[in-house]
Amino acid sequence: MTREEFAEKLRFNYYSYRMEGNKVVVTDSNTIMFTTLDSIPSDVEFNSGGPVYLYSIKDLPYGVIFNNRGDVILDSLKSISRGVEFNNEGDVRLNSLIYTSEGSNGWNYNWEGNIKGVDSKRLINAMIKQGLFER
Repeated sequence: MTREEFAEKLRFNYYSYRMEGNKVVVTDSNTIMFTTLDSIPSDVEFNSGGPVYLYSIKDLPYGVIFNNRGDVILDSLKSISRGVEFNNEGDVRLNSLIYTSEGSNGWNYNWEGNIKGVDSKRLINAMIKQGLFER
């Protein structure tokens, strides 16, 4: 998906955004929800005032940054490129990547791979930098 196509989806849903060079910065003060969108372009930054729901996204490309308030829900995600960052104020749900039968339910804070005393998003960001979620 191109940046222009993504911007059109944002406009269609009345979500506020701005273009900063090659980057799309989502600035809406509310929840961002896309239930059927299956891709987004690289260099998208979510600075929104609520949670971000991207239920059908399968791959997060380079430069996608979550600075939003609230959770990030990525239930269909299969790969995360290096350069993706989770700096959101809530939790992250990655059902397809970290769901286990032991009960993590895809939530980063409840993942059995967490290290006591290390913030779970910090651990996910470190793993992304190492390329552990690339396929």
